[in-house]
Amino acid sequence: MGLIELLVLLVVAAVCGGIGQSLAGYNAGGCLTSIVVGFIGSYLGLLIARNLGLPELFALQIGEQSFPIIWSIVGATVFTLILALLNRLFVGRRTRL
Repeated sequence: MGLIELLVLLVVAAVCGGIGQSLAGYNAGGCLTSIVVGFIGSYLGLLIARNLGLPELFALQIGEQSFPIIWSIVGATVFTLILALLNRLFVGRRTRL
């Protein structure tokens, strides 16, 4: 995998992570966090899809790597909801004065 392919993969992961965070209604952080959420979301989404026997939808081929866009967004949304739930449990509600 070349440098250009890696950069394209990072941008696609950031966009998928950002969309997943927007759908969940919770922002876990900035651009680097969106990249991490996008990658974790792609693995989580593929895991969900394979366990349910669903096909890989709209997979983007970057070099030799296949990046599932739809399942990445679904997985990023689920992962962001889990992060929001954990944040609410451990940090609790913050009140503004």
